Amino acid sequence: MFGAAALSSRFPAAGQEPLVYWSASAMERAIRAKQISSTELVSACLKQIDKVNRALNAVVMFSRERALKEAADADAKIAGKAPLGALHGVPMTIKDSFDTAGVISTAGTPGRKNYIPQKDATAVARLKRAGAILMGKTNTPEITEGEETVNAVYGRTNNPYDVHRTPGGSSGGPAAIIAAAGSPFDIGSDTTDSIRAPAHFCGIAGLKPSAGRVPRTGHIISFASGALDSWTQIGPLARHVEDLELVLHVIAGPDWQDPAVGDVPLGASNRVTLKNLRVAFHVDNGIRSCTPATIQAVRSAAQALAPAVLQMEERRPPGIERTADISDAVLDSTFERLTARVLAKAGNRGTNLPAGGSAAQLDNALVQLDLFRSEMLSFLENHDVILCPANASPALPHGQQANSEHVLDFTYMTTYAMTGWPVCVVRAGTSPEGLPIGIQVVGRPWRDDVVLAVAAFLEKQLGGWQPPALAKS
Repeated sequence: MFGAAALSSRFPAAGQEPLVYWSASAMERAIRAKQISSTELVSACLKQIDKVNRALNAVVMFSRERALKEAADADAKIAGKAPLGALHGVPMTIKDSFDTAGVISTAGTPGRKNYIPQKDATAVARLKRAGAILMGKTNTPEITEGEETVNAVYGRTNNPYDVHRTPGGSSGGPAAIIAAAGSPFDIGSDTTDSIRAPAHFCGIAGLKPSAGRVPRTGHIISFASGALDSWTQIGPLARHVEDLELVLHVIAGPDWQDPAVGDVPLGASNRVTLKNLRVAFHVDNGIRSCTPATIQAVRSAAQALAPAVLQMEERRPPGIERTADISDAVLDSTFERLTARVLAKAGNRGTNLPAGGSAAQLDNALVQLDLFRSEMLSFLENHDVILCPANASPALPHGQQANSEHVLDFTYMTTYAMTGWPVCVVRAGTSPEGLPIGIQVVGRPWRDDVVLAVAAFLEKQLGGWQPPALAKS
C-alpha cells in the first residue's frame, strides 16, 4: 500500500490535498485500485476527528478498535477475489439517532443513555454490507427534535466555521464533523429541515430524498408517525455531491418493514440531460426576507446554470406563502403526541401523552395540507427544477435559533418537507462573516437523479465545500 505522496499520478488530487479531504468515492476507488489501504484512511480520519472534536463535540461515541480491525479485514479482502461492496473499506460516522448494533445509541435522550441495540437500522446495515466502516456516532438534539444540536446526554455541538454558532439540527453532529474533514459521509434524518439546515450552515452537501425512497426502520423517528409520517426522510450528508449519489444507491429501496417505501427505480445522474430542464428560481417566499448574501448566492447559482438548461425564469410556486400557516396547523395537531410517544418508548419515565388537537382540527389541517401539495405539484407541470434559498440567513449564534425573530427563517425548507419532493443542498456562496451559504435544488417526485445532476453541476461551477480553518490548523 502507498501513502498520499505516491498517488498523484493516478489520483491527481491526492498529491494536492490531505487524505481526509477526499470524497468517499475517491477513497473507494483508491482502495479498490490497491493504491491506499483502508487502515490508512480510517487512521487518518480518526486522527482528524481527535484534532477537531474538542472544539466541535460532534463525535460523541467512538468505535475505534472495531473500526481499525474492520479496516485490516477490508485490506486483507482486497488481496482476494471476493466481490467488493460499493463502499469497501471507506470510513463513516453515523448520527446517534440511528441504531448501531453493539454501539451505544442514545438519540440524545436520557432514557437511552446506556442503550446498546442488538441490530442495525436498515440504512446502517446496508452501508455495512457495502463495506463501510463505522468510526463513531455523531451528536443530535434529543430524539432529533431541535434546530440546535444539544442534549442532556452529550451537550452541545459547535459549527466548524465559527464555534460560537450553531451547526443546525438535527443532523448538526454529522454536518460539523464532515465539514471539518473528520468523516467523508454520514446519514441524517429530515422531518422539517434536519438534513438541509445543517448542510447549509456547515457548507457541505445534503440530500433529502423523495418521500418513500429510504426506509426509516431503526431510526428514533421511524415509520408510523401519524400525520407527520410522510415528512420524515433518511438521507446522506457529505462534502461532495458525488458521494450523496453513491450512498443513496446503497441505502434506497424497500426493506419490507417500512410500509411507505416503494420499489421505485433510482436513475443515475450522469444520464440526466441538463439541456432539457426547465428551471425556476426564487429568492423570497413571501414569509421571510433573506440576507443580501443569501439572495446573491441563489442568483449566482441561477446565472451559472442558465446556459446549461433549456429555460431559466425567476418565479416562485403560487401558494408557497401559506407554508407557515399550514405546517403550524399540522404540527399543532400532532407534534406533541408524536414527541411523547417517542420519549416514552425510549424509556423516559413520567412521559404523559398529551391530548393534542381535536379530530376536527387534525382533519382540517390534513385537508389544507393536501390542497397545498396539489397546488405546489401543479407548478411542476411546467418546471423540472426549483432553485431557492435553504434558509433566510447563514448559521446563527448559539441560542438564537428558536427566537421568534428567526423561527420563520426555516420556512424555505419546511415547504419541501410538506411536499415530500427530493431536495439537495449545496454550497453556493459565503456570507460577509465568512460563513457558508447553501441553496436548495428541488426536483419532481422520484427525480432524485435530476436533483443530484443539477447540484453536481452547481458544485463544480461555484466551488462547493471549502475547508474551515479549524480543519487545516
